[in-house]
Amino acid sequence: MDGNIEAPIAMARPQGCDLATSPPETCAAEHEGAPISRIVAEVVGRFPGERISLGEMAEAFGDRAFGLLILLLLLPSLLPGMASVFGTPVLLLGVQMGLGRQVPWLPKILARQSVKREDLLRLTNSSSKWLARVERYVKPRPGFFTTPLSDRLFGWLTAYVAIMLILPGPGTNGPPAFGNIVMALGLVEHDSQVTGWGMALTVAGCAFATFVLVAICWLGVAALGFVF
Repeated sequence: MDGNIEAPIAMARPQGCDLATSPPETCAAEHEGAPISRIVAEVVGRFPGERISLGEMAEAFGDRAFGLLILLLLLPSLLPGMASVFGTPVLLLGVQMGLGRQVPWLPKILARQSVKREDLLRLTNSSSKWLARVERYVKPRPGFFTTPLSDRLFGWLTAYVAIMLILPGPGTNGPPAFGNIVMALGLVEHDSQVTGWGMALTVAGCAFATFVLVAICWLGVAALGFVF
């Protein structure tokens, strides 16, 4: 990364909202019904500048920053070829959560990474139709998956997802990333039920990715043995 997190692909813009001519707050308001759109609108509303850094978000959102940053970093992972770009910061955040930190710490090189307000708003349209279906059911619901113990489990699962994103493999990025996004959505919205669903999806996605990567390694070793 070169210090800026740009929108990796020109995503579809919200209907009726021209990001080039309309204020970001106006565009966000048109989508305030969906949790991800509301979260993005909240971030945009807090920072008046053209760009928003990860460090600013981490400071502004306190104990909500883990879920929020992980969610925003993983949304582009649903787009082909972009998952590995965000794997390292997601890994760092996941390990910190797993160790029980309440507020994320980012090294300066990551804290300085920034995203344009307009690009951030476009992320609301990068989610898949399956994620849009999940959003309809998200609401604050206390339970086991909103406890500190669950937060640590969330962190270690996120770290494993990040490793799957960093390692190359055909079709191994999407399933873990999708489950992690659902987890993060539940975490930010304090929804124990959605967080639990997300954890189940993440475990299944990571199991699939691990199987594919192990199979590729096994086939590679077998091929070398056949050649030599």
